[in-house]
Amino acid sequence: MGIFFKENRFFSWVLPRTYALPLLIYFIFLAASPSMAGDPLKGLMLKHNDTVWLAVGGGLRLQTASRNSNTDDSSEFSINSMRLYISGQLHKHLKFNINTEKYEGDSMMTIDALLKFEFNPSANLWVGRTLVPSDRPGLNGPYSSLSWNQYRQPLFSAYHVGAGQLGRSEGAVFWGTKERFQYLLGAFDGLEDDYGNDSDHLLYAARLAYNFLNVEPQPGHYYTSATHHGAQGNILTTAVTFQSQSDGTGSTSESGDFFGYAFDVFSERILPNQGVFNFGAGYKEMDADLNTISRPADATVECFCIFDGDTFYTTAGYLFPTKVGPGKLQPYFRHTENNPSGAKSSATTEWGTNYIIFGNKTSLNLNYARGDANASGYAGNKTDTVTLGLQLQFY
Repeated sequence: MGIFFKENRFFSWVLPRTYALPLLIYFIFLAASPSMAGDPLKGLMLKHNDTVWLAVGGGLRLQTASRNSNTDDSSEFSINSMRLYISGQLHKHLKFNINTEKYEGDSMMTIDALLKFEFNPSANLWVGRTLVPSDRPGLNGPYSSLSWNQYRQPLFSAYHVGAGQLGRSEGAVFWGTKERFQYLLGAFDGLEDDYGNDSDHLLYAARLAYNFLNVEPQPGHYYTSATHHGAQGNILTTAVTFQSQSDGTGSTSESGDFFGYAFDVFSERILPNQGVFNFGAGYKEMDADLNTISRPADATVECFCIFDGDTFYTTAGYLFPTKVGPGKLQPYFRHTENNPSGAKSSATTEWGTNYIIFGNKTSLNLNYARGDANASGYAGNKTDTVTLGLQLQFY
């Protein structure tokens, strides 16, 4: 939708928000209604019997943002994300998922299309287009994040066009939970031969996690979350992630390897007053032989050249125990620093408050971010941004 009113700062702030206001009022009213004491945001479920069923749901993230930098002084209302969730079960051990995504201005794309062979909690196999095992921010996704924008640090290769789509790639992942230990092991197509991977080397990925307190549930089975809002008790989880692909960077004229690893920790604790405090931190290093700074000698061919260097983040939040209207307030902060090889470092800090109505299904967010870090990993313009967001999910 992308509405800009640079001539008048008042209208540039107010008018785009009028699109979101009716939605905000409606869902707050819906949540506060006595008839909706349960879950008003259930998706559609069609059941043949307890074994065979089909479920349809969706997700929507709307935002209005005002930015100020030496090159950008604008406001806009946009669709941050719009998703369709389709899942089903054909047999007690066989399920499937098809999920789509649409960004502002982009066409609808299929991000997940997979068969799920789920035998028991400790041994499961997913085959098709699915999420590559990654660090916690990569597995959280936008709908299970504490902050509104967690993507101000470089992401592994499957998040870049040419090697994947929003962290997904075609392949297989074997995963499970054994007591306090959780594992993900996968092999994927990764970078295509259009960029020099003529031998079709696979992208290998693994994530190993250990739960010191309660075993952390995973929203998409092996996906993660940046906050459980206290619903899962006290949690302390540490994890390490690896990704590697020979000929995973470069171009048809010159190829290079990719290797990355990450370490992250997540803690959520219920305090005596029933408030919920959570903390997260992570460090990631990416080694791309051919990258944004060190490119192939032949500049005439397109290069899959991504970030090379290290990055880390830290987050903290507190969910107040007392409701304010139908929801609870959750102030938080997130700090990100990116340190690329051969280029200057960058950092961004985001301060915000979530208004949690139905967990990750219905929430509002207001945040202020300042800095020059972004998902490329390389410093941009130092920008001040104020964002108001609405998140809805039906499932």
